[in-house]
Amino acid sequence: MSGQRGAGTSYADRLMRVQQAFVSLGPGAHRLSEIAKTAEVDDSTTGRILTAGTYNDIFVRLDRGLYQLGAAVADLGLHALSGDNLSCSDTTRVLQALRTATGDGLVFLYMRAPFGVAGRQCLDMAVGDSDLQELGMTPRDVLTVTRSLRTGASGRTILAYLPEEVQKKVADSPVLEEAGPGVIRDGDELLHSLINIRDQGYALGYEECMAGWHSVAAPVIWGGAIWGAVLLLKPKDVMPEAPQHYIYATITAAARISQIGGAWPGA
Repeated sequence: MSGQRGAGTSYADRLMRVQQAFVSLGPGAHRLSEIAKTAEVDDSTTGRILTAGTYNDIFVRLDRGLYQLGAAVADLGLHALSGDNLSCSDTTRVLQALRTATGDGLVFLYMRAPFGVAGRQCLDMAVGDSDLQELGMTPRDVLTVTRSLRTGASGRTILAYLPEEVQKKVADSPVLEEAGPGVIRDGDELLHSLINIRDQGYALGYEECMAGWHSVAAPVIWGGAIWGAVLLLKPKDVMPEAPQHYIYATITAAARISQIGGAWPGA
């Protein structure tokens, strides 16, 4: 093990420390062992995070086992420096509060992928000490930048507030092979669900992304435009139907994050 500090911490914390290690190590490429030691995360976990990140250009794997930061990190940096920047500590507190209010549900903050791509990216999460891989969620699933808006409550929530031509294009796209048994396969049914999301202000998902998991999602809106979504996940045997106070808590969390951004609509 390269360090013990990561032994009892959350997956999100380990992920962020691996990214921060590149900043501490300085420009250029670095070996996995160096990154793990600097992040104080064990070699195995560091390797999984680095491998997952190479799929979406968060990290780049070079020859001879060297890694460097990828272009996706620059995209996030530019977003963080924009006028719509969130305070990370503030959003993390909101997500953690939602987790507590929903009996330790798994909570994720997704942002719409930059530069017009019809996808979403996980920006932050509150999952406690949960091992996402043991729960059937690979780091690639969590990190991927281009995850389709066609699948899942958070994807449909973001899609519901995008232009109609984008909605139709996504509805015509194929369903991801790894989608759950509850995914909406019919394009017309998908488009109709977007109307309901706009009317209600939230989306419910029943095993859409993964078998055995139900979800609630609500939109994060800045400057009158969709920015992302807050997602709550619970096992279906624990949450066969989302209780109203879970829905309200998710909407409230999304509203608070929108207010942090400074543009939650008065309505």
